Amino acid sequence: MTLYAESVNRWVLAKGMAQFQEVMRQQLESSMHVELENLLSTAKGADIEVCRKDFEGFEKLFHRFLQVKGPSVEWTKINRPPEDSIQPYEKIRGLPTSVSESLNKLAVVKLNGGLGTSMGCKGPKSLISVRSENTFLDLTVQQIEHLNKKYNTDVPLVLMNSFNTDEDTKKILQKYTHHRVKIHTFNQSRYPRINKESLLPVPEDVGMVGEGSDGWYPPGHGDIYASFYASGLLEQLLAEGKEYIFVSNIDNLGATVDLHILNHLVSQPNGKRCEFVMEVTDKTRADVKGGTLIQYDGKLRLLEIAQVPKAHVDEFKSVSKFKIFNTNNLWISLAAIKRLQEKNEMDMEIIVNPKTLNGGLNVIQLETAVGAAIKCFDNALGINVPRSRFLPVKTTSDLLLVMSNLYRLEAGSLTMSEKREFPTTPHVKLGSSFTKVQEYLTRFESIPDMLELDHLTVSGDVTFGKNVSLKGTVIIIANHGDRIDIPAGSMLENKIVSGNLRILDH
Repeated sequence: MTLYAESVNRWVLAKGMAQFQEVMRQQLESSMHVELENLLSTAKGADIEVCRKDFEGFEKLFHRFLQVKGPSVEWTKINRPPEDSIQPYEKIRGLPTSVSESLNKLAVVKLNGGLGTSMGCKGPKSLISVRSENTFLDLTVQQIEHLNKKYNTDVPLVLMNSFNTDEDTKKILQKYTHHRVKIHTFNQSRYPRINKESLLPVPEDVGMVGEGSDGWYPPGHGDIYASFYASGLLEQLLAEGKEYIFVSNIDNLGATVDLHILNHLVSQPNGKRCEFVMEVTDKTRADVKGGTLIQYDGKLRLLEIAQVPKAHVDEFKSVSKFKIFNTNNLWISLAAIKRLQEKNEMDMEIIVNPKTLNGGLNVIQLETAVGAAIKCFDNALGINVPRSRFLPVKTTSDLLLVMSNLYRLEAGSLTMSEKREFPTTPHVKLGSSFTKVQEYLTRFESIPDMLELDHLTVSGDVTFGKNVSLKGTVIIIANHGDRIDIPAGSMLENKIVSGNLRILDH
């Protein structure tokens, strides 16, 4: 045993393990602070104050990360939420006497920090075309403009950008100048990635050029509260008479302003006002990893899969025990955010996200989720909404669904076609040849008729001619080296199409 190890052992025996761990924590925090000060010294001009604010938030998160002992939940303390804490959508339905009065108390916030890299696109994901040449952002603007024109209201759109999306988004916003919707933006924080071994920041300066950009990350959408408050926009909206924000992911095409939920919020008497609504929906096998609502220490709380002890992951995924999941459509009181921020009472579990950088360096990112703050708000409520309010586009398989005749587009909103007999969405699984949007688009001369489709699996080098119709269960598999071209005008119903274009009944 080395002299150093012996001296550490003697120290631990004399003072106790808890005190030793506390000293180690203080040393790590001190080292982190010194490194952040060094980073700050490389900032110039207006960046100095921005970086200082970001680093203050990061140090608080890092401090909490070092304090955490063991899992953030004790499995035995988890209970199902009380019956009245998750209301069925049908029970809260009801329109306000004055729709315009209610709408004027609302601002719409879209989480716009993500890039389109998972779909093979450069730049912000919100700028990908999803339907009739309209991007996610186009559809969002059209939805809100439609409300403002129809009810003669002034519902603003607020975009939470990240350093990855801010510049490109601001350039594109000029095209909406003459639309009847005020658009505000603010930036979420920029935090340094942490070296997994040393627990020190990865970047050597605050620059974002070349490899330096690899050292930074946006710390999850839970950062919305602090960044929104710090931007001054929260105060501005309160001054304009806004009371609630409707927050959702910009790639969830089902997340439109719902007048029934809004009415439920604004019609409550003061003192019993619900400060936080989370839209949940029934879990299917496709959603087993989604966060769910639980009762914990007498409070409604969001439980994410990352917080679940390994021994209980299968139980968490069970559709019978945890029947609903979080859509990340949230309705939150502006006054409550202000109160919780000023009292420093916003408490969200830390998500430790491990990554490996291009050079092979193992790092961790400390993140938080916006829904995790539900436990901090008074009279928080889950509303079990129809599945149609959860229509995320994460992959080209999702994109195929929303581009098809399964949905009709009206005033920026997609709704299931009345011609579809079943309200359920078909299960679509496109193979790796379709992952990137550009490649996916070259494989369809036109989007197939999918009104009567239940299940579609496509694998390998496959292309579709014009006016193809798919019904029932269709499986198309081109083996390695083979290519399958589905001829124009084909109608495939319950078919398996394999390597040499044999069409078999399924």
